[in-house]
Amino acid sequence: EELPDLSVSRKSSHLHWGIPVPGDDSQTIYVWLDALVNYLTVIGYPNAEFKSWWPTTSHIIGKDILKFHAIYWPALLLGAGMSPPHRIYVHSHWTVCGQKMSKSLGNVVDPRTCLDRYTVDGFRYFLLRQGVPNWDCDYYDEKVVKLLDSELADALGGLLNRCTAQRINPSGTYPVFCTACFPSEAGLVGPSVRAQAEDYALVNAVAALPRQVADHYENFQIYKALEAVSSCVRQTNGFVQRHAPWKLSWESPVDAPWLGTVLHVALECLRVFGTLLQPVTPSLADKLLSRLGVSATERGLGELCFLPRFYGHPCPFEGRRLGPETGLLFPRLDQSRAWLVKAHRT
Repeated sequence: EELPDLSVSRKSSHLHWGIPVPGDDSQTIYVWLDALVNYLTVIGYPNAEFKSWWPTTSHIIGKDILKFHAIYWPALLLGAGMSPPHRIYVHSHWTVCGQKMSKSLGNVVDPRTCLDRYTVDGFRYFLLRQGVPNWDCDYYDEKVVKLLDSELADALGGLLNRCTAQRINPSGTYPVFCTACFPSEAGLVGPSVRAQAEDYALVNAVAALPRQVADHYENFQIYKALEAVSSCVRQTNGFVQRHAPWKLSWESPVDAPWLGTVLHVALECLRVFGTLLQPVTPSLADKLLSRLGVSATERGLGELCFLPRFYGHPCPFEGRRLGPETGLLFPRLDQSRAWLVKAHRT
């Protein structure tokens, strides 16, 4: 469509708090010009250091201000002989119980209250897990509690607790992986082979996870990345539940190699999950990786090599002592259900 000319000023009588136009006090600079220019001045414009940031940058904006960032701002940049942003990522809005947030309705969510109740990591996880860019997403407290309890407290936290519990892992180490129990080729038979078809499906899924998650992060599809991680966490819990290491004995020469292998695989999966969750839940991921004894220099995506012993390579974590006890990875928010879970386990 034809675009009308954009006036770069407004009457001061209508916008008394704006920046005055030099030489004409009756006019103030249009607020969007000042707002957009802040993107440059905050990174040092017009000094040379701003060029290390511009234009290889991505703008993350709400859909209601798309016109200003996708039309006016590029036009201003091109007029100044500069390149537009590398990418503009436009996201949808949050509604509350199906209604648009409004001060008049009194349904505005206070993020500070949410941070106090759900923690920074928990609230970040919820927003990025449920925040689908393509359409508006609905918020209500019960939804947050249900998601965080299910995925962080129970699935991920429960998995970590199971695999590091002293009763199951009395040595407090990263157990040895037994290739005879879990050969690299599915379908082999033998007296020591204990791995099942579902176990190979888990290994394949987690092995593909880092590349999959990295692609989703790169494309700002963060909810898809977290969905993929959550799916693999469920698979890993199924793996542990299926083989029930709490029913195996370290004293048994038949059980011990397989018990160590089950724990080794589960801990390797947890190490992958912790590494991949760092951009979204940095404190929780640090707590998880520290409990596994993973050092700060072993937490990069480039160094992430899943289950190397399965593929015939040495594992630097095998036999290493786990990190100190760090308590609950993420406490349950619905305490009434926590009592039921505790009673059931007892």
